[in-house]
Amino acid sequence: MTVVSLALILMAVILGAAAQLMLKAGANAVGTFPFDPGTLAAAAFKLAVEPRVLAGVALYAASLVAWILALSRVEVSIAYPMVALGYVITVLAAWWWLGESVTPLRLAGVALIVLGVVVVAKS
Repeated sequence: MTVVSLALILMAVILGAAAQLMLKAGANAVGTFPFDPGTLAAAAFKLAVEPRVLAGVALYAASLVAWILALSRVEVSIAYPMVALGYVITVLAAWWWLGESVTPLRLAGVALIVLGVVVVAKS
């Protein structure tokens, strides 16, 4: 795998993780989404115009472009398992930025994901 290919994969993964974090921040800003049909439309609109949600959507679009460029250079059986690195980035960033708790068991799971990505990358 070339440096450019790896950079594109990592860019797609990082942008995807950033998108998740922005969507979560936007959802937190809006509050719990109601299931009451009477207020559902208003809540959906509020969510749709929330700047962090819009930023998350834009980040997903950028991630998609980077991912397609990566797939044009790398076999999907090699590239796709690296998407799992997004779990690592998201867990750590959610802990740092959103104040979410990260238990030892969750860290062990993240370590297993990293090990799996390394095994796939070496194959």
